[in-house]
Amino acid sequence: MSISRRQILQMLGAGLAVSHIPGVYAASRNPASTLKPPRLQAGDTVGMVNPAGATFHPEDVVIAKESLAALGLKMKAGEHLLDRYGYLAGSDQDRAADVNRMFADKKVKAILTLRGGWGCNRLLDLLDYPLIAKNPKILMGYSDITSLLLALNAKTGLVTFHGPVGISSWNEYSTGYVEKLLFNAEAFSMENPTEIGDHLTQVKDRVLTINGGKAKGKLLGGNLSVLTAMVGSDYLPDFKDNILFLEEVGEDIYRVDRMLTQLKLAGILGRLSGFVFGKCSNCGPGKTYGSLTLEEVLDDHIKPLGIPAWYGSMIGHIEDKFTIPLGIDSEIDADTGRITLLEPAVL
Repeated sequence: MSISRRQILQMLGAGLAVSHIPGVYAASRNPASTLKPPRLQAGDTVGMVNPAGATFHPEDVVIAKESLAALGLKMKAGEHLLDRYGYLAGSDQDRAADVNRMFADKKVKAILTLRGGWGCNRLLDLLDYPLIAKNPKILMGYSDITSLLLALNAKTGLVTFHGPVGISSWNEYSTGYVEKLLFNAEAFSMENPTEIGDHLTQVKDRVLTINGGKAKGKLLGGNLSVLTAMVGSDYLPDFKDNILFLEEVGEDIYRVDRMLTQLKLAGILGRLSGFVFGKCSNCGPGKTYGSLTLEEVLDDHIKPLGIPAWYGSMIGHIEDKFTIPLGIDSEIDADTGRITLLEPAVL
């Protein structure tokens, strides 16, 4: 019998009781100063780890290695990259050990995750944060990797990267952002494509403004369900006066409503300077009688905040995606759907 990430997250509900206390979400008690990793250069070695769900196709590793080679990079596979323990890519101890070893390895210049799934939250108390802080490196992934991105930023100040995983489509669009951000150390703006194609107006990847205006702050966020499952822990950064970005996949609209309500009651939404929702891929109304739309749910929760906000950025479980640095000072323009990095994310 297969089990979905949603079912697993529901099992954690009892452990999140503290997060229902209004205004309390237990941000990391000792927020660290910003720690930027070194940029990537041609010839560098990238460590490939699989801290979440198991891969059932060894060819995934071959494709990831070839994608990195096309960028001029070498790949070092984690010792437990192809392990499997049920739906997990090996035991918690082994998956965490792979992450710790890659940060300790002086020959490894960056760390890429093979895929998402579920399992990173199980590793947070097994990671060696002092070791990671002494060896800052690029860590990139999305979906369940949100857990690692947020925790490392909260505990060490390390700038982490919400972007492609090893099995992603490394197409020209997505790779272009990786190169500008991680190789060239550029500070730049990200906006959705505006191509009309053979239509009379743009019909794809449009931006829906919730509240207009501009806001500044550090970019923080990732997958909605993973972030919500971390509320009440000591592994979230401080969201005060910062910009929250979110994405989701395969969730009914009422579940999105439930999770945003959780973030509201936990005191996170009310502390933000700005809000960006990327794509909610395959998020339908479910089987219940009647449904709110995603736009209505976002209006209910975000519009009353009065902060610049929009829906539809190229962030999420999609082929063409931005790479977003967590912990970097940025400015957003909710009228145009523009995200502008105010500083390079790497050294």
